[in-house]
Amino acid sequence: MLQAIIGYQRDEQQHWVAKLNCGHLQHVRHQPPFINRPWVLKQTTRDAMLGQQLNCVKCENGAAKDFL
Repeated sequence: MLQAIIGYQRDEQQHWVAKLNCGHLQHVRHQPPFINRPWVLKQTTRDAMLGQQLNCVKCENGAAKDFL
């Protein structure tokens, strides 16, 4: 299920996590060649991705919200 990015935070290991409008969190790592998300590396490019949609597997699985 596609959900919009509404913000970001870092996890305990300082990896970026997207806050989705559904109330779930999703890691948005840049780990080439398997995960290619260079936009995660800079504040300006992260901000440009606000409103973009990511597939939320937690929604598809009916998981409880990570935040309110």
